[in-house]
Amino acid sequence: MSGTHSPRTTARHAVTYPGRRSPAVVVLALGWAGAAAVIALWWQDTSSVVGPAGWLIGAGRIAGLLTGYCCALLVGLMARIPALEQGAGSDRVARWHAMAGRYTVCLLIAHITLILWGYAAQAHASVLGETWTVVFTYPDMLKGTIGGLLLLVVGAVSVRAVRRKVRYETWYYLHLLTYLAIFLAFWHQLALGADFAGGTVARGLWYALYLGVAAAALWYRVLVPQRLNLRHRLRVASVVREAPGVVSVLIRGRRLPELAARPGQFLRWRFLTPGLWWTASPYSLSAAPRPDLLRITVKAVGEHSTALAGLRPGTRIWAEGPYGALTAERRTRQKVLLLAGGVGVTPLRALFESLPAGPGDLTLVYRARTEADLALRGELERIAAVRGARLHFAVNAPDGRRPVLSADTLRATLPDIARHDVFLCGPPGMARASFEALRAAGVPARHIHHESFEL
Repeated sequence: MSGTHSPRTTARHAVTYPGRRSPAVVVLALGWAGAAAVIALWWQDTSSVVGPAGWLIGAGRIAGLLTGYCCALLVGLMARIPALEQGAGSDRVARWHAMAGRYTVCLLIAHITLILWGYAAQAHASVLGETWTVVFTYPDMLKGTIGGLLLLVVGAVSVRAVRRKVRYETWYYLHLLTYLAIFLAFWHQLALGADFAGGTVARGLWYALYLGVAAAALWYRVLVPQRLNLRHRLRVASVVREAPGVVSVLIRGRRLPELAARPGQFLRWRFLTPGLWWTASPYSLSAAPRPDLLRITVKAVGEHSTALAGLRPGTRIWAEGPYGALTAERRTRQKVLLLAGGVGVTPLRALFESLPAGPGDLTLVYRARTEADLALRGELERIAAVRGARLHFAVNAPDGRRPVLSADTLRATLPDIARHDVFLCGPPGMARASFEALRAAGVPARHIHHESFEL
């Protein structure tokens, strides 16, 4: 790695950075506690289970209750609640949502299979014949069937192998069918759920659960973005080429400080121009927010990101956010290493500019294929010079050999790396390899801060 700047010799600032307990453990504990309460509901309402049919129906009821509970979790995790998005981290919430989706589909299949099998055994009928009877004669069962089929369709297109072959826009709009599916299934649960038939408390709690997550989704996904965009009226100010295939979009608006965006965060941007208005893409702020200006820096990796180079000044923008927890609030130590790969430098560039640090306490290591691919290089060098920070570039050799970011390399660059907080952002492969190298170099996992959207 080549170092371009060294710290000036100055007295070190004695600053303490108290640790902050992640809310992830609390959120997961509440989620599992809710699932336990759902099973307790079945236990309380079930006096006895008799025979094979009774066991099948009982297991089907448990699976159905847990499916309904997971559906509520899906809506809550899709609601973009700031306490989750900025506390636990958007990447973690996205993974929880994907995990809850897989549980929901598996539980739904188990519910359908076990209930129909149990009813057929109880009625001494064929499973096919009993299916016809249940779907077309039971109250609200047709709604439940349609809702269940929609959930299975969404689950099918969300499988990683399928999703890779489907356009993002197609996947996204099909994913919105989850709301309709859950709405239809909700009435089926209340109409046929034995646990809700005579229990006013259970029905009341179920209504409260679903109305609560529906209100959160309406507020944070519809009303808050409406308010944000009516208040700030964001527009493209200019587009600047930074490196081959990399551009910065400068954005102006009204009362930008009220947006409360922080370095390291991202927003979902929808550019209201033909060909781009149908997609809201997450791009990180690549500079600390100014009272009159925001900036994102984007690499052309697809049709949408490539088209940003052609944006015209004055283009209206619809934004949602800010989101993300890769911010200064995660910091717990005086010394900080920012480890960037490719365009992952964008949120770290904003932190490089704004993190409080004395000379020598802040280091940025930037991995790129070639010198030409070092986006924002001039800015980074100026920031390093002004702040007395270390800046190292790791680029391929002329023969194409890649520099290895191993534990030994990291320790050679920073002998006291084990006493650093590390902010990591880059492509999935680079991020995984860097995380392993950091752990091998002695950095505790709790001091490695990283957001990834690879599900």
